[in-house]
Amino acid sequence: MQTVLIVLHLMIVIALVATVLLQRSEGGALGVGGGGGFMTGRGQANALTRATAILGTAFFVTSLALTLLAHYNRAPKSIIDVPAASRTAPGAPTPVPVAPGSNVLDQIQQIDRQKSGAATPAAPAAPAQPEVPKSQ
Repeated sequence: MQTVLIVLHLMIVIALVATVLLQRSEGGALGVGGGGGFMTGRGQANALTRATAILGTAFFVTSLALTLLAHYNRAPKSIIDVPAASRTAPGAPTPVPVAPGSNVLDQIQQIDRQKSGAATPAAPAAPAQPEVPKSQ
């Protein structure tokens, strides 16, 4: 149902844009907007004005219908009913307890150790020595 309404809405939008572009411009606009077309005179103003009003009304009706369909199956939610543990943003880091009086560098190292799962900081590995070919 929603897909059909979206397609109908898009067709109304395209028709509305076309009728607005077909209307005669009222301003000077450097002499660009005047001239003759396939519809001239009073008939053009009445037909295009009426078509614009009808298409505009249809646009608002389909917009409201799409909004109601989008929120039809949604259940109301309350932030009070949600437990405190799940109120954090997804992907947000969990707070890490740090010892009072420690400096920023100690706190960063403690956080890194907790993320890696290591209890003690690992010593840096010695660089590998390239093998020297033996001369004969």
